[in-house]
Amino acid sequence: MLKQNIVFVENKPGSLGKVTRILSENGINIYGFACFDAPEFALFRMVCDDPEKAGQVLTENGYMNRRTNVIAVDMKDEVGGLDEFLNVICESNINLDYIYTSYHRKSQIPVVILQSSEELSVTESILKNNGFKVLSSVEQLER
Repeated sequence: MLKQNIVFVENKPGSLGKVTRILSENGINIYGFACFDAPEFALFRMVCDDPEKAGQVLTENGYMNRRTNVIAVDMKDEVGGLDEFLNVICESNINLDYIYTSYHRKSQIPVVILQSSEELSVTESILKNNGFKVLSSVEQLER
């Protein structure tokens, strides 16, 4: 499983840019991200090349953040690829908490990043048993 960082960002102009600038200045590469807003704060979820360092740097700069496990899965880059994936999720009675996308840097193959309400190892096994390639490291996103 991959680690993602979740950062609580104020809902005001320029706030997200401050976070990405801090990460950039510290040599941290973001591979995939999603930002979900709430009334006062937004949740900025990201998979990056060094989640531990990202967490440390963000904490040092006053940002409330945490790291969690997520599942990353290769997707077919064709019509119906997402539908096929979601059909397996549905038929397996898996509840998705959220889902966002990224891609492999060299091959441009799409990647789905997800969190489920079920035990992640169970969700991961179900996906593998249904023919999906589950990524085990961020280095795999560079291929």
